[in-house]
Amino acid sequence: MEQKQIDEITQTTLRHYERNAEQFFAGTIDHDVSQNIAALLEAIEAPAPYRLLDLGCGPGRDLKAFKAMGHEPVGIDGSARFVEMARAFSGCEVWQQDFVHLDLPAQHFDGIYANASLFHVPSAALPKVLRDLHDALKTGGVLFSSNPRGDNREGWNGPRYGSYYDYATWERYLTDAGFTPIRHYYRPEGLPRNQQPWLASVWRCVRNRTEARP
Repeated sequence: MEQKQIDEITQTTLRHYERNAEQFFAGTIDHDVSQNIAALLEAIEAPAPYRLLDLGCGPGRDLKAFKAMGHEPVGIDGSARFVEMARAFSGCEVWQQDFVHLDLPAQHFDGIYANASLFHVPSAALPKVLRDLHDALKTGGVLFSSNPRGDNREGWNGPRYGSYYDYATWERYLTDAGFTPIRHYYRPEGLPRNQQPWLASVWRCVRNRTEARP
């Protein structure tokens, strides 16, 4: 897949969120993702407060939660409307960036929280995106992701593009990018597996000595 096609896919998906920003906010503001937030925070070994990046922060629901817990979160989203809403709702710094063109500070964050966001990245672009996230984490930092699970197919779901991985494939992408697995689980809690459409996973950023900054 060429870069032009990747850009067309991501921009089409972002236009959907731009057009439906208010409806998305109303439909997701009350979602309970406390299990996911805890999974990220409990895996971070640095002293709090943590520098956190909310990747695909949307209107800012989880940014606000991280800030209320005393951490130092920054949001990032490709939708200009979501960026505006997230700044107003959370009071946090929020950057507008497309996932396939990230420009992040090196080895800066203790944790990255990618809740229902990375599955929009086409598989052809995923290795670079994951390396960019790895580069932005401090050594030993933590990446959390939650994606709809599937059988490794990708394509359009209405106006949005998605890639739907099983755990084995997702693990291969993450380990190739320099992460080591901590744990994974399926959501919602307490239901049979066939009623748990979300795959959540937690990863640690590892580096060899030549990669790490002095």
